[in-house]
Amino acid sequence: MIVEMFTDGACSGNPGPGGWCCILRYGQYEKMLSGGAAQTTNNRMELTAVIEGLRALNRPCEVLITTDSKYVADSVTKHWLDNWAKKNWVKSGKPVPNTDLWQQLLAVMAQHKLTFHWVRGHNGHPENERCDKEAVRQSEIYKNA
Repeated sequence: MIVEMFTDGACSGNPGPGGWCCILRYGQYEKMLSGGAAQTTNNRMELTAVIEGLRALNRPCEVLITTDSKYVADSVTKHWLDNWAKKNWVKSGKPVPNTDLWQQLLAVMAQHKLTFHWVRGHNGHPENERCDKEAVRQSEIYKNA
């Protein structure tokens, strides 16, 4: 079973109110998930979008993840994430930022076969644009909460 996943995160101020969005697509079926937080960072929202998308899958899948976050894509594809875990979540003598979310991502990644594809944000990719719009909308909701 191959699932396409498109993700984005947004933050109004960094830190500040933020939002995330994920679109899951399997054949002709599509589901959008989103949420946010009152006080967060853009990187936390980017990570949350991927985590929540993977959590929504009810069986092991091959997942093709498209994201505009080099932070997320490079951390997985360049094996930084594995190295951080091996080194007890320390990088250059300091704690790795967002360790709590990286640990959650590792746990949900183990259930699936993942391929990450990076796209430039705000560059006309239809699903990335949809995710961005919803993530920004979520950040506005949390800004006014």
